[in-house]
Order: sequence, then structure tokens, then C-alpha cells
Amino acid sequence: MASFLKLPACLRACGNPHQWLFRRSKVSSTIEFQRALVNVPPTEVTTVENGLRIVSEDHGSQTATVGLWIDAGSRNETNATNGVAHFLEHMAFKGTAKRSQTDIELEVENLGAHLNAYTSREQTIFYAKCLAKDVPKAIEILSDIIQHSTLGEAEIERERGVILREMQEIEGNLQEVVFDHLHATAYQGTPLGNTILGPTKNIQSIGRADLQNYIRTHYRAPRMVLAAAGGVRHDELVRLAGKWFTAVSPAVDGMGPVPEACRFTGSEVRVRDDSLPQAHVAIAVEGCGWTDQDNVPMMVANTLIGAWDRSQTNGPYSASKLAVASATDGLCHSYQSFNTCYKDTGLWGIYFVCDPLTCEDMLYNVQSEWMRLCTMVTESEVERAKNLLKTNMLLQLDGTTPICEDIGRQMLCYNRRIPLHELEQRIDSVSAQNVRDVAMKYIYDRCPAVAAVGPVENLPDYMRIRSSMYWSRL
Repeated sequence: MASFLKLPACLRACGNPHQWLFRRSKVSSTIEFQRALVNVPPTEVTTVENGLRIVSEDHGSQTATVGLWIDAGSRNETNATNGVAHFLEHMAFKGTAKRSQTDIELEVENLGAHLNAYTSREQTIFYAKCLAKDVPKAIEILSDIIQHSTLGEAEIERERGVILREMQEIEGNLQEVVFDHLHATAYQGTPLGNTILGPTKNIQSIGRADLQNYIRTHYRAPRMVLAAAGGVRHDELVRLAGKWFTAVSPAVDGMGPVPEACRFTGSEVRVRDDSLPQAHVAIAVEGCGWTDQDNVPMMVANTLIGAWDRSQTNGPYSASKLAVASATDGLCHSYQSFNTCYKDTGLWGIYFVCDPLTCEDMLYNVQSEWMRLCTMVTESEVERAKNLLKTNMLLQLDGTTPICEDIGRQMLCYNRRIPLHELEQRIDSVSAQNVRDVAMKYIYDRCPAVAAVGPVENLPDYMRIRSSMYWSRL
């Protein structure tokens, strides 16, 4: 059955702190990790005449995932057009010049495939998961919806209502709300501060001309990657790309400009609502971009903080000091450290859910742990975090789709696929001193961004939070 699912916006926004995903394998030692390295197939890359890049990994499986990764998202919008990229994602499956919406759904269902799409702040993705033998058909369908969508007026009006209902659903998900507020205050006055779905007034006014203009401006071959993983043959993918994606413009002239650098602002936003049972709080400093040399040490630091919730029974015995404090003192219901990267900036921080009168104590412990990262983190802690990070890189893979997503994302972010052994070497080279150095650079005495929703009266005021971003000791 065809699946038209949308990923939660907060997951698109903050993602998983461990972005690299690889073949699923139980890894309990360095030896097993090395064995996993040997089994990773090579990544083949070809750029066709119009500038479209084709990237694939042949894992020899019976299924495959193939999709288009487009280097354009809500960051490429203005305040007046915010929401167009997500609206266009909704419209992609609503009919083309030769297929109606029903035809698309029946064709995908008859293949036993799953067609999906999602939008982030910097990327738009359309992909299909299918049997390996049906990859040619999946590519033809994807090319049709990308190049020949009719964008009918009736369908636009219908999807307008769908998106407005989706916005109402997201407003009921407090994690989504907090992360949108965090971006809005951290990147205020810049495109990264806008939501992915856009404001209600924009959704109500977006029309066919807006959608067509976005396609003409941003859906250009040099900004696209055709990625595939699973049972795929690279030479066949290149041939199919040359056959079906000829209508994608190769022109660089007229292509939307590269988004300007987005200024980070230390600030806060609070939405106090005492009717809610728990407080939802996120605090973050400005992190680094994808290609910054500090990214891997920041990932290790993120792993050191980790994540915890009350359903876990190992809290009092965890290697994470914050998890121990949270479990033994009842500081929170859950917390999650995150490292969100964009091209030239990022958000490194923590999101937690706590009872109304424990906000201050939880935040005190969070900031104390951050200061400890800056000054006293030990080699043994860093070694544990590095092993956990490498293990998670392998364990988080579940089939061909995460591999395909990782290929497309890395090609857009790094313009290459980072080999697993290279990433392992980068992680292994991180020392406790490296972690202390990047923590001092990005965390110590920096102005954080804070977003809080719920009964947050107990949350300290911003100046107290700011004063706890450094230690004064005699």
C-alpha cells in the first residue's frame, strides 16, 4: 500500500544527534566494528551532463530505496513565501500531466512500494522504497512527479486545508512547539527562525504561481542528488537518470541564491501555561556547521551528555552524571541532548521535560554538567562516549532507507560520501582536551537561546541562566 507519511517537524528540525547511518550490526567491541568496516560496499558517484549527481551503494539486498535530495528548504524562503517548500511537497503526489493522484496511488500500491517525502529547513526529499527489480519504475514515477506535477487549483485548495489541520496537530505536540520556538528566538530575523510549515496567513494565500516559481528557482539539476541504496546497479541508475531527468534545468543562472549566513542571538521565549502538567524546556548554544572541523568533537560532547527517561531502569548506574542525578533526585521525566547542524551554523543543547517546581534544579544540573565538559571531562569518559558514538552509527541503520538518506544528506552537505573508516579515524582522534577545547569555544561564557512552554514559573530568569554559563572560582 502506498504510504504518504510526513516526519515530525521537530525530528526534521533537530534530527538525531548521530547523523551517520550504516549497515545494521551488533557491535560490542572494536574488533567487531572493524569487521563491519570491511563489509561496507563502495559508494559510486557519477555526474551526468545536466549536473545531476547519481550516488549509490549496492548492498545486494532484495529491496532498494531510491530518491531525490534537493538542496532547498524553508531556509530558501522569505517571510512572504515561508511555507512554499512544504506546500510543494504536499502537492507532489496530487497528479502529473500523465497520471492522476489515483493513478499514482494505484501504481505505487501495485508495486508494493512506499512513496514518501519530507521537508527540512535546508533540504527537500522525495523517495521510494520498493523491490530491487522495480527500481526503474520507481525512478520514472519520481521523475514524473518532480518535473510534471500539474499543481491543479482544486488540489491546491484541498491541500491548503490538510496543511492547516497538520499545523493544529503539531501545536498539540509540545516537543515540536518548543523546537520551533527555539529556532525562532535563536535565529530571529533570519530564514532559519521561520517554521517549516509557515504561518497560517501564508498557507491561506499560497497559490499556483508561488509553487511554480519555487520549482523554477530551486529545482535545478546542480542542486539535486539521485541517491539509491540496496539492490541497485549504478550503471543502470546513470542510464535511467539520463533518460528520465532530461527536463530538469541544468542552468546555474537564475538559480536561487545561496542562503545568507543566519545570525545567532542569545535570547529566550517563554509560553507560560499552568494548565499543562509538565514544563518543556530547551536550551542551546550556537554550534558549528556540517563541514566545520569541530563537528566530530561536538558530537562526542553531545554523546557524553546523552539522553534519559524514566522508563529506563539504569539511571542510577549510568555513566552519564546527568542521568544519575535525574534518576536519583527526580529532576525530570526525560531529557535529550541534541546537536543540530546546518551549513554554516548549528544548535547544540538539551531538551527536557520536568515537573513545574523542578525546572530550576534541572537547569542547574544541566549547566553544571556543561561547565564540567569545559573544564574537567576525563579521558575515560571521552573514550566511553567515542565507543558509544561508533556503536550507534552502526546500530541506527534499519534497512536501505536510512543508508539512502545518509547518502543524499552527505552529498548535499559535504559534496561527498564520507567513508566509514575515515569517520572512525576522526572519532578515535578526539581526546579529552579536544572536547574541553570545543566546549570552551562554543559553551563557556556564551549567550544561550532558551525556549520554554508550560508551567515554567520556576525557571530562572534569563540573566541568571546567562550567569551560569561560566564558573568564577578563586
